[in-house]
Amino acid sequence: MSTRPLNNQPLNNQPRPMDFQTRSMRLNKIRRNATNYFVSSLSVLATIAVVIPLIAILFYLVYKGASSLNLAFFTKPPAPVGEPGGGMANAIVGSGIILMLASLMGIPIGIAAGVYLAEFGRGKPFATAVRFTADVLNGVPSIVMGISIYSLIVVRQKHFSALAGGVALAIMMIPTITRTTEEMLATVPHAIREAALGLGVPKWRTVVSVSLRTASPGIITGCMLAFARVAGETAPLLFTAFGNQFWSLKLTEPIAALPLQIYVYAISPYDEWHRLAWAGSLVLIAMIMVSVTLVRIFANRGVLKGGS
Repeated sequence: MSTRPLNNQPLNNQPRPMDFQTRSMRLNKIRRNATNYFVSSLSVLATIAVVIPLIAILFYLVYKGASSLNLAFFTKPPAPVGEPGGGMANAIVGSGIILMLASLMGIPIGIAAGVYLAEFGRGKPFATAVRFTADVLNGVPSIVMGISIYSLIVVRQKHFSALAGGVALAIMMIPTITRTTEEMLATVPHAIREAALGLGVPKWRTVVSVSLRTASPGIITGCMLAFARVAGETAPLLFTAFGNQFWSLKLTEPIAALPLQIYVYAISPYDEWHRLAWAGSLVLIAMIMVSVTLVRIFANRGVLKGGS
């Protein structure tokens, strides 16, 4: 009579050998987990590699420029060489004016071009040309853009102006905003558009109230990237706004700007101006960070999406 247990287990209480399928599933699970941990670690290392230089630059700017920040820096224009005091109040205001002009011109045109490419120009030769032009403009050096606007506007007007500087920066913003808007609208599900059209909503209203509102977080991010890119540009402003050592708020006259003032102070042989250049760099970075943060806050609260 056999002494083998009824549960078909081998003698001496030894477990049955693991079959090939179960072993393969466990090996695959171990391999997937190892790959997941490896890729996650690479992502963390890449994030650290990106953040560390930014933090290092920010701390170095604080170290070099914070000591030169005072009330006069934010309230007075530059002082002549050899005189104590002075600041960059006119350059701070001038940068704000130029960036406001650039945003007022560049953001609507960029978003409109992106809407056309994503919603109305699919498969059309003109849309292909617009897309190609945006890609080319996105790679044009900023100094070439400045020379072009100098030839088109400054030479015809026979003087430098804040308006010319705003146009130069606006043209630099348009390609980034256009391509970002197109890509973000492409991520909106077609079912949402079809639902609106099925209810009898016109196509233009569907684009404005449905597509743009759904893709607004990505579009806002693209606008912020474009704004941050042009905020520190110096070369286009050298040929357009030119700079100004005095107060000037007129759009048809040369105007001061932080990048221009930093450039002038940085190449000077005076230690005091070098310190002011570091302080101006710190203020410029702070302005960009504050602007981007405020837009993020309003976007998250739904103010820029049409929410309550």
